[in-house]
Amino acid sequence: MRIAVTGATGFIGGAVANAAEARGWEVVRYARRQGKGLSYWDLAGLPPARIPHVDAVVHAGAHVADWGDTAVFHRANVEGTRAVAEAFAGTRLVYISSSSVYPWWEPCVDRAEDEVAARHLNAYGRSKALADVEARRHGNAVALRPHAVYGPGDRTLLPRLVGNIRGGRLLSIGHAGVKHQLTHVDNLTRAILAACQSTVRGAVNVGDARPVELGAVLRQVLDVSGHSDVPVTYLPEPAAMALAAVSEAASRVTGRVPKITRYAVSQVGKQRTYCLDRLRGELGIEPISTTVADAGKWLEHGA
Repeated sequence: MRIAVTGATGFIGGAVANAAEARGWEVVRYARRQGKGLSYWDLAGLPPARIPHVDAVVHAGAHVADWGDTAVFHRANVEGTRAVAEAFAGTRLVYISSSSVYPWWEPCVDRAEDEVAARHLNAYGRSKALADVEARRHGNAVALRPHAVYGPGDRTLLPRLVGNIRGGRLLSIGHAGVKHQLTHVDNLTRAILAACQSTVRGAVNVGDARPVELGAVLRQVLDVSGHSDVPVTYLPEPAAMALAAVSEAASRVTGRVPKITRYAVSQVGKQRTYCLDRLRGELGIEPISTTVADAGKWLEHGA
């Protein structure tokens, strides 16, 4: 099996490329920088002049941030996805989408693979929704929609969590019992490799085996990362949303990145659980349960 992977130096793209090679597959690694074993492709620019023949392409490259220039997100995520789909027009396309394509204003409770929402809180969510649609226009594509990907190599979710400790306590949103269906990177990687060899089309939710309560996960991450003495304080979601709106308004004046965004509040403060019937029944993946037992090692190594 020979595959191409965009965003191959990123968290998800790197995990996919490594897992594929561990299976004995050949991998063409595309990245936005030059380097040994890498093929250059800036998704916001022109595609490579020569496109290799591969059995599947995994499109994991994206511009990811809570805040930023709308045009930058559109070029990299929407136009970049279109470019990948056109460059590999006759090839199996596995697009790494996001749960952020679903409505932000309501809880996701065992949500099936509904069509993407029409309204979004930030440029990232909007661009991922448009890119999801763009990818599914390809003749042989599947869009995988994970929520809150974590695991070895995570440079965002858990590091940001521990980095939010202020004044000897961790501030979170909502309440300890709000349920989330996180996605261990191993579950996502297995789903991606299965999708490369599958004919499944459309959208497929990806997540850990069962939902977990936010408070329990936060407590375990703090305990295993050397912060067992740090308590968690929860800010009610309506108050957090109002605070985020003020923070965003100030950022539009100052040009600085807001300390809290409405997008982040919406992703954490409401239940986010998903139906995994297509993942299990059509891709044949039985996901592992949520585990952060080794999170201390990931954080210690700066992953």
